[in-house]
Amino acid sequence: MQMHANSESAPNKPSWKVWWELTRPHTLTASFVPVLIGTALALHYGKIHIPLFLSMMAACLLIQAATNMFNEYYDYKRGIDTEHSVGIGGAIVREGVAPKTVLAIAFSLYGLAMLLGIYICGETSWWLCLIGLIGMAVGYLYTGGPYPISATPFGEIFAGFFMGMLFILISFYIQTGEVTMLSVLISLPITLLVGAILLSNSIRDIDEDTLGGRKTLAILVGKKNAIYVLASMFIMAYAIITVLVIMQLVSPWLLLVYLSIALPIKSIKIFSAGQTPKEMAPAMGATAKTNTIFGFLQALGLLISYFI
Repeated sequence: MQMHANSESAPNKPSWKVWWELTRPHTLTASFVPVLIGTALALHYGKIHIPLFLSMMAACLLIQAATNMFNEYYDYKRGIDTEHSVGIGGAIVREGVAPKTVLAIAFSLYGLAMLLGIYICGETSWWLCLIGLIGMAVGYLYTGGPYPISATPFGEIFAGFFMGMLFILISFYIQTGEVTMLSVLISLPITLLVGAILLSNSIRDIDEDTLGGRKTLAILVGKKNAIYVLASMFIMAYAIITVLVIMQLVSPWLLLVYLSIALPIKSIKIFSAGQTPKEMAPAMGATAKTNTIFGFLQALGLLISYFI
């Protein structure tokens, strides 16, 4: 493991744990869950191609992990991350890993994702190659480049669309060969919840981001209003499922998502009371868990409704 000059003061942490934390595992569900949902919905249309499912799952996880590493690298280069920052992998500022090593690993993960993408395209459609490349470019430009998306008020929209809706629709398409209106509607709640993860991150880091010159949504509207926006995103996610059930477009089994309702309530309460990043960190965790459990329950509802 290549270290830079600060490695002597870095904590003695097992190497595997440094790399694992660098991926920011609490965010990986943002890519894992959409693939499950898209595939579970596709089951209603025909047989599932397991190798395609596993390849899509792996590719999405690799892209998410690489995006997190790009974030780690560029936030360090811009002086945003310090050893006291909350919610980062900390490989550079705490463990002494050379920044170029982090960047090289991120591009390597992108390379592996591209190889999986070639297989997926070869089995389905080469048009997916263009969509995949655009998605990977957005993943890089989220924190990379001269005008990072994460520093604008549009970070939540880009993340929700590319890491939420697009992952679900591609997962559905590679199994069915089509994109239906129902698949788009089914993707909306997770689109909102993936965006909510990014908004939660911005609320927690509002002071650091302000000092770093960012113009995130949380900074533009202020913490109080950002919490209102976050609450609205949670409400809309549950409301969409409810409306789809009432309209008999999906099975009542999808109402299982309400078993996760305590988590977004917890998130809003902690954000409202918290003042420092450390105090608000559990709220960020509750938001990520909302996406995970809501998504798993949504996928479970789709699976149960298929078999019953």
